[in-house]
Amino acid sequence: MSAYPALRRLRVGCVQYLNARPLIDAWPGEMALQHPAVLAEKLCAGELDVALVPSFELFAQPESYYAVDGVAIASLGPVYSVYLAYRGALDDVRTVALDPASRSSAHLAHCLLDRFHQRQIEYVSDPETADARVLIGNQAIRFRQAADPEWSFLDFGGEWTRLTGLPFVYALWLIREDTPGARAAAAELRELRAEGESRIEAIAAAEGEFTESFRREYLTRYIRYGFGPEEKSGLFEFGRILREIGLVPPQNLRPVFI
Repeated sequence: MSAYPALRRLRVGCVQYLNARPLIDAWPGEMALQHPAVLAEKLCAGELDVALVPSFELFAQPESYYAVDGVAIASLGPVYSVYLAYRGALDDVRTVALDPASRSSAHLAHCLLDRFHQRQIEYVSDPETADARVLIGNQAIRFRQAADPEWSFLDFGGEWTRLTGLPFVYALWLIREDTPGARAAAAELRELRAEGESRIEAIAAAEGEFTESFRREYLTRYIRYGFGPEEKSGLFEFGRILREIGLVPPQNLRPVFI
């Protein structure tokens, strides 16, 4: 019998970033690798059955998906690869360029800057004309490691935990509500996570970008792959603030975890 039979029957998508490698390293089948926002669009359009997408998507359309329990990309404290990069004083930032690759980071920027810091920020698309920019994923790591000393970084994971005391969930597996065998697929995604986490040392050694010591530190110190009660509390707080500031509909639907 082939490995992961339920998932092999489905169209699966995942992000291309280093932080997701332990979740898919043991996967032997085909997989669409895209930026988070593209995966969310394909999942919504029915072009994928299951995908690792920004956590914001669960609150935008909670009736459309099952959320896979026990697996996420999260952090408790600094995450290193999701941040606001700015020069000068943070209080002087008036315009922020958002990263179109992820809607969770864009909405987290609203939560942190608009709601907690009570700033009136204009969000724009051109990083060259903005006072600051939001960056995520591998490109954020590259930028941060190559940046001149004049750049400062507001790490979104660290700031979220400082302000709420909770982890932040950046991405999770969502399965379309009409997908046959969804519960079996969810169980296999948990198996993939367990197998991948057991191989983090090998993953850190095998990846080509960044130094091996950084890859190991990033995958073990900064990123958390569990999705238990603590992570759910952080996720629900994110949803509550999104509703409070009007970024998602003011509905009371609770996500269904399988």
